[in-house]
Parts: sequence; C-alpha cells; structure tokens
Amino acid sequence: MNYQSELNFTKKLCLKFHLDVRILTDPMDSPWSLVGQSLRSLLDPNINYPKIFQTVSEMCGPNRIYKIRDPFQCSYFLFQLPDTQEPSYFLIGPYRNSFLSPEEFLTQIHAAGAPPALHIRLQRLYEELPLITDDGPLMAVLYTLGEVIWGGEDHFTIQDMQDFSMMEFEPENQDPDSLKQEDNQISMKLLEERYAKENKLMQAVSQGQTHKAEILVSNFTALQMERRVPSPLRSMKNYMIILNTLLRKSAEMGAVHPIHIDSLSARFARKIEMAASPKAIDALQREMVHKYCLLVKNYSLRGYSLLIRKVITQIDADLTADLSLRAQAEFLNVNSSYLSTLFKKETGSTLTEYVNRKRIEYAIFLLNTSSLQIQTIAQYCGIPDVNYFAKTFKKHVGQTPKEYRDSIMSYSRSATNA
Repeated sequence: MNYQSELNFTKKLCLKFHLDVRILTDPMDSPWSLVGQSLRSLLDPNINYPKIFQTVSEMCGPNRIYKIRDPFQCSYFLFQLPDTQEPSYFLIGPYRNSFLSPEEFLTQIHAAGAPPALHIRLQRLYEELPLITDDGPLMAVLYTLGEVIWGGEDHFTIQDMQDFSMMEFEPENQDPDSLKQEDNQISMKLLEERYAKENKLMQAVSQGQTHKAEILVSNFTALQMERRVPSPLRSMKNYMIILNTLLRKSAEMGAVHPIHIDSLSARFARKIEMAASPKAIDALQREMVHKYCLLVKNYSLRGYSLLIRKVITQIDADLTADLSLRAQAEFLNVNSSYLSTLFKKETGSTLTEYVNRKRIEYAIFLLNTSSLQIQTIAQYCGIPDVNYFAKTFKKHVGQTPKEYRDSIMSYSRSATNA
C-alpha cells in the first residue's frame, strides 16, 4: 500500500473523536461483532458472523465509500482497501448522528425483537456511543483519503445506505439472574470509564491545556449521563452543573485563587439555567472548558511561594487599593526589603512594575469594552492622577489613552464600512 501514512493519519484523527476504527480481514471481525459496543451481539449471541462478513464483502464494490445507517440510528463508514494482499475493509464507527429519547430507543429495539430484560443494557451501550451531530468534517477527511488511495476525486464515489439491516433478530432466552449480574458488571464498568474520563479532563484543565481538554470533552456529553428526571433539557442542565463543579475543582488544582474561580463559576451557573435548548447546552459546554483553561493560563499561581501568591491575589482582587511595597509588607507582616527581593526573584519584575502592568492591562480592557471617560478609567485602575495615568499608559503601550481609543474607533469604522 502506498497510502499507509494517510491511512494512519485518518485512524488517529478518528480516535481523537472517540470513534472506533478497524481494518477487517477476518470473518469474526465483522462490523457487528464489536466488543462492548455491538447492540446486535446482545440481541442475538448466535449471529453467523462469517455469513455476514461474506455479505459485506459482496456488498462492498471497488472504489466506493459506504456510509451505513442502521435501524438503531447508528452510523458507520465502510470501504474496501485497494492494493492489499487479501481482501481488507476499513470500518469507522458506530456513532450517533442524533439523540434518541429513551422512548424512541425502546420503540426501535422492540421492533428489532429485543426482550424487555435487555432494555437497560442496550440503552446504556447506546448512550456510550460517540455523538457526532455534524459528520461533515469526517466526510471531508474520508473524501480526501479517497482521492489519495484511488488517485483522484473522479475515481471513487460515496454511497449512502439508510436503514441497513443484515438479518432478522431472534434473541434467545437468557436467565434473568444472569442478566442482572451482567447488568451490574456493565454499570460498574461504565462508571469506572466515566470517572477515568473526568479525571483526564480535570488534569488537562488544571494544566490549562485547552486543545486536549476540548478533545476529551467533545464526546463526553450530557447525553451520556443517566437521566434521572423526565425532561431531557433538565437532565442536560443537571449534568452541566456537575461539569461546572468539576471544572471549578480543576482550576483550583491548577493553583488559581478561589476569588477568580468563584466569579467564573457563578457566571456559568446563571448561563446554565438560562440555556433554552440542547444546542445551547452544547455550545455552553465548549465555552466552559475553554474559559476555565484560560483562567488557569492567566491566573495560575503554580510555582510561586505562598507569600508571593498572597501578594498577587491581593493585586488581582482590587487594583484601586494601596498596592505599594510598604502597604503589602505591613499587611503580610514581613520586612519590605525581603518582600521586594523575593517578588523580583519569583516574578522577574519589581512590585511597582508588576502593579503598573496589571493596571494598564485593565485600562486597555476598559478602553476596548466601555465608553467611560479616561479620567474615570484611571480611577478604576487605581491611578487617580490622570496625567500620571496617561504617562504610564504611553510608557507601556506607546500611545496615550486618548490616542489608543481613537485608533480603536477608527479601526471599528473602517471595518464597518468595508
């Protein structure tokens, strides 16, 4: 195969989206014998997989990528790999394009012939499948892979197969006690997996690793949580409350002071209750992960001594306070020379330089986001002398506050008229 590197890249990309990826060569590696994910194998453990594989082999024409959707609203991508010593098939999935309510799922598995005793197990397995509401990016990746392995966009096609089914289900009777024991084992396994995912997410957020955290949370959604109330939206909100708590503790693990964490947590608590749709919940989840990672990046005190942590927190808490070296030394009951030396050693700047930089950063924020008078902004930044404020601002930014605001307004007008 002269496309092995592209194939490996596609596999890694799919795994980042928590999609199961397999290259099938053995009849027992049928798409419907996926360990831990197959709804069909639970419905009938005596399925003739070699026969199914033969049917799949006959179905897969050359130079075609099949998008398969089964009666359980699960999707797969399947195609035969060219230039292999023995027939080989590339399988991605299963995953869900949409969320079936418990009532809708019950209707589906009843139509498939599943006994009531299997309902809870099937529901749990179904909810563990990745949820990808927009598989357009995945289609684009596979389209590009197709161009590589078949030599151009005109040499292959992508074919949709809806409501694809290979057999009639004839579930065998199973001992209720045995089913109950297996249900307990499945429940324990799913809980262990969920807690492991949560721990990985918390670790990523505590390190401020935005991209890693976003990947980890991408398929760890409210839809996978056990629904304890009838309303799907309320269930999602309940999960988001749990997620907000996890992220709050993650930021604390990242050495962010509670004064910053509590403010962000309270803001998201209000947003959660105001969310009016599952789509809004989904967007809010991504925003929460992003903002908590940013919080760690901007306010983590990891690496600072306890004394310097207290000084920095005091600065962040109130820029209008007396933040002079003398005032901080008195507040902390330490020698001012010692505090000055330690602060410079740990931060790389003097206390005065650090405070002025923080005040100017806040001034830039207010100039960008408000129409407050410059004199008022100076007061909010803890520099009541507007002339000294303007001088300090120009030293850091290269423009006076008025020049900076005028440049913002000019840019805004040109962007509007463009």
